[in-house]
Amino acid sequence: MFTVGLTGGIGSGKTAASDYFKQLGIDIIDADVAARVVVEPSTPGLNRITSHFGDDILLKTGQLNRALLRQRIFSKPADKQWLEELLHPLIAKEIDRQLAATTSPYVIFVSPLLLETQQHQRCNRILVVDAEVDIQVERAAARDNNSPEMIRTIIENQMQREARLDRADDVLVNDADIDTLHKRIDKLHQQYLALAHQDLRAV
Repeated sequence: MFTVGLTGGIGSGKTAASDYFKQLGIDIIDADVAARVVVEPSTPGLNRITSHFGDDILLKTGQLNRALLRQRIFSKPADKQWLEELLHPLIAKEIDRQLAATTSPYVIFVSPLLLETQQHQRCNRILVVDAEVDIQVERAAARDNNSPEMIRTIIENQMQREARLDRADDVLVNDADIDTLHKRIDKLHQQYLALAHQDLRAV
């Protein structure tokens, strides 16, 4: 399957971009969704987490209390490492399962950590959604109800914008309105359809 990895910093517009690719009939695989699937109630992943951290790591609904888990691992690097060693293989397996089930001409694989992990190795091309930092801050602060200072701190702790752009095969500039973004995606869509067709003929 011809796979386009889509990534970008906070507030760059990854979701707006992937939502439109979905409207165009393209299957979307989201690493964040896969990460939630592997810790749903009754899954081996969640059972291992409760055995390690205790049942108080769960909400009353039986779902994982993500906020509490983040607090626990923030102060204990050993627990953070244990959790990553548990979850990363499970998430990778779930991503591969979803990729194998896709039926569109190509697939968009969305991951905020695409370039910081080995996930990019699944991709034929890397598409970076890009915006100026001030735009990122404005969007993310409005969306998440966080202070601009908090958003800037998050940006500083993510992969630097220049480093991300250096790794991109394609850059989707998201600095205008939604119609402009869609027109830019329409061009990329045609490009990816052609590349996926070439890739299929080469098999």
